[in-house]
Amino acid sequence: MNAALPPRRLVPALSALGCLLLPLLAAAPQTAAAVAPTAPTAEAAPAVAGTMAAAPYEYLGWGNPQKPTDVMAATGVKWFTLAFILSDGGCNPKWDGSRALTGGSDESAIKSIRGAGGDVVVSVGGWSGNKLGEKCSSASALAGAYQKVIDAYHLKALDIDIEDTEFSNATVRQRVVSALKIVKTSNPGIVTYVTMGTTTNGPDGNGKDLINKGAAAGLANDGWTIMPFDFQGHSGTMGAVTVSALEGLKAAVKSAYGYSDDAAYRHIGVSSMNGKTDESDETVSTNDFQTILGYAKQHHMARFTFWAVNRDRQCGSGGDAGSSCSGIGQSPYAFTKIVAQYAG
Repeated sequence: MNAALPPRRLVPALSALGCLLLPLLAAAPQTAAAVAPTAPTAEAAPAVAGTMAAAPYEYLGWGNPQKPTDVMAATGVKWFTLAFILSDGGCNPKWDGSRALTGGSDESAIKSIRGAGGDVVVSVGGWSGNKLGEKCSSASALAGAYQKVIDAYHLKALDIDIEDTEFSNATVRQRVVSALKIVKTSNPGIVTYVTMGTTTNGPDGNGKDLINKGAAAGLANDGWTIMPFDFQGHSGTMGAVTVSALEGLKAAVKSAYGYSDDAAYRHIGVSSMNGKTDESDETVSTNDFQTILGYAKQHHMARFTFWAVNRDRQCGSGGDAGSSCSGIGQSPYAFTKIVAQYAG
């Protein structure tokens, strides 16, 4: 593993951040566990053009992030998935576990995106740092933490990026599913994504269990999303292996929910990575992104995103892939421009 790289599933946390990871339908009514929304603290989100199905990740606390409005002007992308919300040590959400939801640079960035006609999905979790799914002791408490994030920004969509110890613990997987069920009941119309790692053939045992738990709970999750990279061994192009992993995801979602093929495809998503990953045999090219785009368009997938806008540029002379460049020859925002072509 090359620790200079930022794949969400494998790279250790940056010490200054304490968190780095390479980063539908209303649910059936819940009982007393439902969380009442708290008073909002930010202006309401306006209606926007574009689609949340194409919302690349940007991490504003890492990797020399670009100004979101500059990215919008250069690429046509309208939505971003902003990372990451973590625990402050208890059952309370903060950016990177340390920055307040409102009153700071993160809220200012969201306002600037909306002012330019865009909007945001907020991502909770990641590989490193304190996870709300573990620090909150019950589903209702976890739903309450998610609700604080939703209310702070009047969110239309929430991404739960479940990894590492959150992902490997069956109790926590159930807690996350149950909390999302509460969130869907308390916020009619909100879109939820669950993002997780994958094998070359689709979700592993933990991933399938998470999907099965969702189906058993009646969680009408909008997009079960896999991160098809850091496979620790694969054959063929990264585009082809991504398609293989997505077919496995589709089969798992279809089996768990009893969907038709078409409905199953519409409830899955992909969160790729651009350029070089942690694995020496993995380079995700723009051609691979075109393959993924074609697959997404064919099947009307719920989501096509990637990690991360921060890396969507060529490294300087002698530079290696890392938090602020892809490690391959490319034009600025080459990958974001492909994702921006996806309309759901």
